[in-house]
Order: sequence, then structure tokens, then C-alpha cells
Amino acid sequence: MTRSLAEANREISRVRGLPYGAARTQAAEQQARLVEAEGPDQARAYALLVLVESYVWAGEVDRAYLPFTQAVRWYDEHPEHLDETDVHQLFWSFKWMVGHLSDFPDVPAAQIEATLADMERRYAVAGLGHDAVAYEKFCWARKRGAPDVDELYEQWVRTPRDDFSQCEVCDPGDRATYLVERGDVEDAARLIEQTLAEGGTCATEPADMLARLATLHLEAGRAQEAAATHRRAVAALADSESDMAGARGARFVLLARGGQPRRALRALASDARLLQRADTPDDTFWFLADVVAGTSALLPDHATLPVELDGVPVRDVTGLRDWADSRAAALARAFDARNGTDRYARSLADARATRPTVARLDLDVIPATGPDAPPAGGTVASAVADDVAAGESAFARAERLTEAGDVVAAAAAWLEAAREAEAAGRLADAGLALAEAARCAQEASDDDGAAATYPGAVARMRAGGTPVPDVVPVVVAWAPAAVVTGTGAAVVDVVDGLLGELADVPADADAPVDPVAQAAGAELDERLSYARRRARADLHDTAARVLASLGGDHLPDAARRAARAAEGYAGVDAVADAAHAFWLAGRLHAGLGAVDEAVWNLESAVEGFAMVRQHDHRGEVVSALVDVLRGAGRDERADEVLRSLTR
Repeated sequence: MTRSLAEANREISRVRGLPYGAARTQAAEQQARLVEAEGPDQARAYALLVLVESYVWAGEVDRAYLPFTQAVRWYDEHPEHLDETDVHQLFWSFKWMVGHLSDFPDVPAAQIEATLADMERRYAVAGLGHDAVAYEKFCWARKRGAPDVDELYEQWVRTPRDDFSQCEVCDPGDRATYLVERGDVEDAARLIEQTLAEGGTCATEPADMLARLATLHLEAGRAQEAAATHRRAVAALADSESDMAGARGARFVLLARGGQPRRALRALASDARLLQRADTPDDTFWFLADVVAGTSALLPDHATLPVELDGVPVRDVTGLRDWADSRAAALARAFDARNGTDRYARSLADARATRPTVARLDLDVIPATGPDAPPAGGTVASAVADDVAAGESAFARAERLTEAGDVVAAAAAWLEAAREAEAAGRLADAGLALAEAARCAQEASDDDGAAATYPGAVARMRAGGTPVPDVVPVVVAWAPAAVVTGTGAAVVDVVDGLLGELADVPADADAPVDPVAQAAGAELDERLSYARRRARADLHDTAARVLASLGGDHLPDAARRAARAAEGYAGVDAVADAAHAFWLAGRLHAGLGAVDEAVWNLESAVEGFAMVRQHDHRGEVVSALVDVLRGAGRDERADEVLRSLTR
């Protein structure tokens, strides 16, 4: 039966509310086919434009051009079927097409320029502002390295903003990027700092601007400012959307040039997927160029440093540099051939010439000699002395600094608090203080310091008699640092030891029963049992994630533990945590080729996220589930899952 307009719009809107990814894209394709086959005509533009949006933000801009042209043709032939929202979205989509089509070297320059000219004409006829057009003209010139790029930049910045201008936070970031390219470094730094001070955020900012500013600080010899800004950039990256290839590439270059080779390679390992395919070929080229720049800075001193990257057949820094250079050069040739310039080749040549900076980055929050070393000198030591003179205890000082967000100074204060507690024989307190110091180090991107500190924290808490369920959160916090630093096996050993102490103790059937004591004790027993069961689930989940990071022969055990964690969380009504654990188990089983187990766990995760109304996670799991079903040839079931998203 044909849907009404309200029903069609409602289902398309539900697709639009999904997170970007395979599930949303396929659901949008499904809606576009339904409207084309069954109507109503008034919903066609909406369905096509949601499909365009889905392709664009899932990194498939090349596929977006067909439904975009279909929407434009529909608008030209049947404007009566589009409402005001449809028309606005159609004109907004021109920006995506012009801006992103140039990211694909196989899209002819003539097609890009024709689309840009059509955009300019249509905006003028519709009486819209010129800012979006001026920006796209500048971007196309910049991408080609055209001789009039400076003139087009000035025209853009002089053009008043309007309803079709880009994000107010992205705008200054793009300006700063170009200012750096043309050599106006101080102006760029001032613009970034002014924008950061205003506190604006969006899907990609302030991570992009912070990454750029950290580089400017390092190149100017401001090592402390570079380190502080780098920490802010890493924190912002965690909250950003899209692949953030630019900021991630800049992070690698910063660490490599600043004398942090091992940290640089670890950061790159976490971003290895971008070496094969970022959102667009243009993004891939610039990420590869950053890898060429960073590895060039590491040569020759670190030429033989081992490199392990998923899907990249290299063994050391020299091999990585050659591999990245070869792939980047191929993309440069394709872009330059399309553009009729040598901009990409020149940019790659600049990357090859990158060298270390004179300034060296110091990113250790906990001293390199370990948590038992004396407190750091300089301003932190002075602040500690002033606070002690004022009569403030080490614990109070550490808590105050933590609450103020000064995690670097707080880490030093927590270390001092740990030393004081241990000297007084309060081992449990000492362990807790060490755990807090490690957590501060993690927040400041010092995973080495954190990974070196957590084991001592756990040991002291255990020696001090801290109940096992209270130790478990520290082990959970330790795991990510251990994974990053390659010390995950130690976490699994601790997990297994704690699990052995968390079994519920059976009641003694022959013991005399006191009804009053029994009633009072039953409630306490239930609370303790709940805490133990929750702790067991947390430990299995932690072990599963650590084992999954180790890969290889550890994956079957990781899948089993993830399933046990999911069951444990479900048993204590922790539905969201259970859903996450089912999701992990499903991914692991899928990777092992166990289709039925993968489907069951992923379906359980979908159900769990639906119960707690975490729609973004639900959409991501559905994407994984649909991929598994289609890979197994269960297309009808995959289509049913997609349709369920809109009901």
C-alpha cells in the first residue's frame, strides 16, 4: 500500500536521524527506491537529498553526484513538489558537490567547473548570498595552486556571511590554514588563538585548529606551548566527528619532528586505516604526505625503528617512508594531471624535505624514571612548596588541582600524596593516589607514565586491604594505557587474579539461623553480590578488549570473554554496558568467521541500544549487522533490519 506523505516523511526523517555509515546509507537508498516506485512525489526530493547527505558524510561523495543531479532535475521539472526545506537543502548540497567532487582525481575539471558555474547562476537567480560561492571558488583555486588563489581568498574574506555560509568555527580555521600556506604565520596563530578563546565547537573544531597551532608553536621554538596545545588537540580529537585525517596527520608530524619517535609511531598505529583510505582520495593524499614528512624527520637517526601497522607491509621507518611516498606520488600525479598544475607534486617534495625542529617536546607528566622519582622541578615544585607552607595537605592540593583541570600539576601532587600516605603506612590511600596520578597522566596523553604507574597503584591497594570491587575501576582505567604501550598482557594477568577472588561464597546450610540477623544480612549479601557480579562483568569486558587489541590467537578468547561480560552486565541490569559488550562480541565473532554467533550478538546489541535510546550506537551496530548478513548472503534479512530502522 502506498504511503501517505506524512508516513514517507516520517520514515525518511528517521533515516536522517541515524549516524553516518553503511546502515544509514543503505536505508536511504531503500527510501529513495520506495519513493521512486510508489511515491508520493512530494517526498522524492527529500529522499534524494537525504541520500546525497548520507553518501557525502560516509565518505562516498562520488556516489552522491547521481542522486544530486536527479534532485536538481526534479526541482527544475516539478518545483511544485518541493517545499521550502527541500529547496534550502538542495542549494546547500551544491556546496558539498563542488567542494567534494574536486577531492576525487577522476572527476574531470570541466565537470567541477560546470557544477560551480551552475551553483553561482542558481544562487544569483534565487537571490541568495554569494559567500558560499566565493568560498568554493577559492577552494577550487587553492586545490589547483592557481595563480589567482590570493585574489580569490581576499574576495571570499570580504564577502558578507549569509544563510549558506559554512560553520562559524570552521571559517577561521580554513582562513588560518591558508595564511600558513602563504607564509602569514603570525596572523594565522593570532586568528586561531582568538577563535579558540571564543570557545566555539563543531564536528571538526577545535581539534583541527589546535593541531595546527601546536605545530606553529613547535616551529617557533615554543616547546612548552606546543606540548600543552598538543594535549588539548588530542583531547578534542576524541570528541570530533569524521576521520579527522588532517589533525591526525599533523599529530604524527608534530611528534616525529619534536623528538618523540615512539609516541609518533604509536599514534600512527591507531590511525593506520587512514593510510589505506581516508574519507576521500584528497584526504588520503594529505595524510600520506604527513606520513612522508614525519618519517623524513625521523631519518636517518631512527631509520631502523620497528613499525607494525595493520595492512601496511613495512618493517621499519625507512620502509614506511618509501611505502607512503610511493602511494602519495601516485595520487599526486593523478591530481596534478586533472588540475593541470604541479601543486601536489610540490607539496610532496616539501614533505620529503621535512626535518626535526630545534625545539624538543617534553610530554612526560609522570617522570620518565617512574612514579617513585622526586617531584618535577620548576613551577610545579614551587607551587607545591607554597601550598605546603600554607598548610594545605598533599591530598587536598591534588584534589584542588584536579578539580581545576590542571592535570599536569595534579599528577605531581598526587604522586606527592602517594609518598606521604605510604610513609605513614596507609597503603590503600597510597594506591588510590597513584591511580589518580596515572589517570591525570592519561588525560595529558602520557600513556607511558600512566602504564608505569597503574601496576604499583593496584599492588598497594591490594596490600592495603582495598575490597576487590573497589580495585576493579582502577584496572579498567589502566587497560587503555596498557594497550597503547604494548603492556596489555600484564592487565590480563591482574584481571584473572581478581576474578579468582570474586566468586560468590555459598551459604553454610548447617549453620544456625538467627531470623533477625538473617533478614539484616540478606540485604547486605545482595548488595555485596551485586557488586561482585558487576565487578566480574567489568573485568571480563576489560580482558576482552585488551585481548582483542593483541589480535591473532587471542581473538577467540576475547570473543568468549566479551560474551561473558555481556551476560554479566545483563544480569545486573546494566543494559547499555551489555549492549557494548554484545557489540564487541559480535565484531570479534564476525572477524573469526562465526556468522551465527556474530549475528546473535549484534542483534542483542541492537536491542540493548534501542532499550536505552542510544540511537547513534544502535545505527552503528546495525551497519555492522547488515555487513555480516550481506556477506553471508542473507540479503532479505539485511533489508528487514534496515526497514526496522524507520518504523
